[in-house]
Amino acid sequence: MNDSSWGASPGAGYAGAWPPPDQGPLPAGPAHDGHGAQQTRPMPIVPDFPDAGRDAQSAPGPAGRAGREAPDGGAARLGGPLFRDENPQEPMPTPPSAPAPQPTHAAPQPTPSPQPPRKKRAGRDLRAAIGVGVGLGAVIVLSLFFVKAVFVGVIAVAVVVGLWELTSRLQERKQIKAPLVPLAVGGAAMVVAGYLRGAEGAWVAMALTALAVLVWRMTEPPEGYLRDVTAGVFAAFYVPFLATFVSMMLAADDGPERVLTFLVLTVVSDTGAYAVGWRFGKHKLAPRISPGKTREGLLGAVGFAMAAGALCMQFLVEDGTWWQGLLLGLAVAASATLGDLGESMIKRDLGIKDMGSLLPGHGGIMDRLDSLLPTAPVVWLLLVLFVGGG
Repeated sequence: MNDSSWGASPGAGYAGAWPPPDQGPLPAGPAHDGHGAQQTRPMPIVPDFPDAGRDAQSAPGPAGRAGREAPDGGAARLGGPLFRDENPQEPMPTPPSAPAPQPTHAAPQPTPSPQPPRKKRAGRDLRAAIGVGVGLGAVIVLSLFFVKAVFVGVIAVAVVVGLWELTSRLQERKQIKAPLVPLAVGGAAMVVAGYLRGAEGAWVAMALTALAVLVWRMTEPPEGYLRDVTAGVFAAFYVPFLATFVSMMLAADDGPERVLTFLVLTVVSDTGAYAVGWRFGKHKLAPRISPGKTREGLLGAVGFAMAAGALCMQFLVEDGTWWQGLLLGLAVAASATLGDLGESMIKRDLGIKDMGSLLPGHGGIMDRLDSLLPTAPVVWLLLVLFVGGG
């Protein structure tokens, strides 16, 4: 075998020009002879896409020579990028049948229209409330101006129903068993005694009712005795005793006019508080007790009640004057608001919204008596001071 068969042919182990620049011919000999042969240059890095190198070598001009020559004697370089991300790739051609892609633009989002402010709504059925209120007013006026005794009976019935609602809620929510029978009998007796005997009769009837509650509760086991009788005495004072002042007003010569003044001022105060508070109320009056009441509503109650008081004292009550009506209206607005807050406190303690459901749109009887009961002694006292007992 001759030496030329073992010689390194041009391009076999070297990718550049042959012979390499600045070097003489390589000595003949086997390619694996480590002592006599030139050290083999490293192979160039082949890119991921093989066609790039072949296209670069076949290209005419300097671009093609750059793929075949390495003037600096280093490793051969291909005419394309070694990595995919060295130069950006051209986008794929779109098939003729496919439509040209259109630039996409984000569709303008419609501007959300502002939500209209919610209209304030009453918490009860106003139609039912107005209907029931008109019916009760007709019964009161007819009984008040035709036969006084009938109106005393109306007061007694309202007292008994109110006691039933109060004691029922106490037992349901707090397991307090205030005896209803002595309370109902004693409550009706208090109203009648106040009409016939005045304040002295009312106090005597109140004391006897409290004694009856203590005795009646002794028929049951002693557990919870003090709790039950305390609730019973409270119920006797809260409902029938305060209602007795209405019958005491009725006993005067101009009793119907006094009672009508008392009812009108209380209703007007509640209506003014509701109307002004619903329309203009922003500042809470007692949020922990009654979140619906506002300071603006209180001002409305005062304004409405004072105007109504001036008219009633000037034209209804005998020997009354308008300035007395202003003071009376102011006192009624304060007592009616406190009475409403007082019953709201009781209902919050019991965890209920209404004391009953007897009156559609109003709740129970106690929900209508809440502002009337504490206002009755206030009106009775001021009328006695202004125009006498009659």
